[in-house]
Amino acid sequence: MLTDLLTAHKSAFKDYTELRAQINTTRQVSFLAGNMVGNAQSSQGGVSARVYKGGTYGFASGAEYSNESVKNVLAAATDNALFMDKHVNKKKASLPNVKGGKFELNKSAQNDIPQSILIDYAKALDNMIAEKYKKLISRTVIINCLDIEKLLTVSDGADSHWYQPRSMIYVFMTAETDDGIPVELLKPICRHGHFNEHFSDPALLTEELDKLYESLMHKREGIFPDAGVRKCVMHPDLAGMLAHEAVGHTVEADLVLGGSVAGHNLGKKVASELISMTDFAHSAFGKTCPLPVYVDDEGTIAEDAVLIENGILKSFLHSKETAQHFGVAPQGNARAFTFSDEPLIRMRNTVILPGKSKLEDMIASISDGYYLVKTGNGQADTTGEFMFSVDLGYEIKNGKLGRPIRETTISGVAFEMLKTVDMVSDDMHWDSSGFCGKKQPMTVGMGGPAIRCDINIGGR
Repeated sequence: MLTDLLTAHKSAFKDYTELRAQINTTRQVSFLAGNMVGNAQSSQGGVSARVYKGGTYGFASGAEYSNESVKNVLAAATDNALFMDKHVNKKKASLPNVKGGKFELNKSAQNDIPQSILIDYAKALDNMIAEKYKKLISRTVIINCLDIEKLLTVSDGADSHWYQPRSMIYVFMTAETDDGIPVELLKPICRHGHFNEHFSDPALLTEELDKLYESLMHKREGIFPDAGVRKCVMHPDLAGMLAHEAVGHTVEADLVLGGSVAGHNLGKKVASELISMTDFAHSAFGKTCPLPVYVDDEGTIAEDAVLIENGILKSFLHSKETAQHFGVAPQGNARAFTFSDEPLIRMRNTVILPGKSKLEDMIASISDGYYLVKTGNGQADTTGEFMFSVDLGYEIKNGKLGRPIRETTISGVAFEMLKTVDMVSDDMHWDSSGFCGKKQPMTVGMGGPAIRCDINIGGR
């Protein structure tokens, strides 16, 4: 657990300054078809300082966490800020003041659990899969645990000591079609907390793995969809990923300043009136979010950011600097992944809000279309254009689910596609199993309800 060596150096702050100590601890165990192919643990930590002067930042970091290192890093960042200010000469005003305070650990750091616990669990889970699901030609089990602890002292804002453990299990199942073509599905299982708090017995995952295996057996019989713009129901997992990638990134204010499509759409209709979208800080719908953020890495106390309300684009995601540029208050979206990373504008827990329709009614309302269930990967850019793979889906014929479809893609422009949404389900699904990539990785949560929309789907 990090000892506070930072507060004593606050008297040396001359301009706006952030001083952050951080440790990221990662553990991973991998089994492939019964053989352990990965067993690793690592810890990366140190201290960084960022100083703002006249419109530019000076940044420095060091991998040693000691009073001498803190002093040296702070001095280097201050010198860098003076150098940048002298040569760039933006002559901007100081950053706006934000609410201060002090936030302590909301979850206690735990002493390291033996790596053998992860190995034994992964081996037992792999054995269970091999014994129960006989038609698999391959299987992979990966356990990944990431613990992040941060200690932050700022000249303006909230000091904090923050700790977030995340534990993940990834199960890949592979089977063959009748003509020998391999098909695969992935089930990520993610929990906020220490591994031994949530995963004690592999048998407790039976229901989730049964569904994965059943879906894989369906996928073996898949047919190619008919290409073109079709009426589809998107499962919450897929809708959430699309909202994050194709909408969320476009409203990050640094990307807006870089020319994102959202820049000229503020206050305008960008979706159906059934679509509302929020980037939640730490709590939503009466519960703690998958990856709660209480204070960001600039010392801004985190608040929810309403992005789209009844189809209207309401706001962007900000750092202190972009908030000053747009004349708004920051809401805690500046985050750094490791001690040597500078904070960037990032999403936290970004979701489409639930509607009023039932999923079964949404499917029943389509005479000829598709139910898209799982996505593997994809890409989107700041124009809002996207292309995503669909790893699992089904035909909808006369209001009923039909044959499964083979892997395909969906594509379009997010703000145009969202305008076609005419039904939104009343349920809510979260996912927090991956990382968001934007110069540096970042843990995020995403999700939402199912949506019914028109979307371009690929064929044979």
